Amino acid sequence: MLQLDRERGWLEGARVVDSPNFDQRPDNEPPSLIVIHGISLPPGQYGGPWIDALFTNTLDPAAHPYFADICQLRVSSHLLIRRDGEVVQYVPFNKRAWHAGLSSYQGRERCNDFSIGIELEGSDNEPYEAIQYRVLAECINLLFNGYPQLSPAHITGHSDIAPGRKSDPGPHFDWQRLRQLLENSARSADT
Repeated sequence: MLQLDRERGWLEGARVVDSPNFDQRPDNEPPSLIVIHGISLPPGQYGGPWIDALFTNTLDPAAHPYFADICQLRVSSHLLIRRDGEVVQYVPFNKRAWHAGLSSYQGRERCNDFSIGIELEGSDNEPYEAIQYRVLAECINLLFNGYPQLSPAHITGHSDIAPGRKSDPGPHFDWQRLRQLLENSARSADT
């Protein structure tokens, strides 16, 4: 069971892999946006240590031809939700993870400054797993409870904040399914 330790900015119950790819949010700004991403390394392949390696700057360029082009990147995300529902946290929520790159949301540039990045293990070419949606909704609800600036109205995809540059979480991501799960959990919390 996951629980948010707001003071430290970590999800208790998540596997922790410390990424060096983060810094302070400007003026310690609290997060007000959630950005959903999709990732698989190598592309279209799941499991293995490669996402952890990318986010910790230890990706071996000789392990796969694709890695030679990306091993120099210094990127991270706050969370990863694997295909089996495992949650991995790389950066505390009160810090700025390097997940969005050149980005804009509702006219505001530099989305890393004010967002939480959540990666789903997947690709643009196939649907995400049911357990990933359930765990994603659980994580988002915990974040809503811990960070009052966050709301269902401010959840977006990487493709929406970096159009033309990024396509994730892709056309198979079911936004309606996520909204329904969030609505259902909000209703059950009210009763």
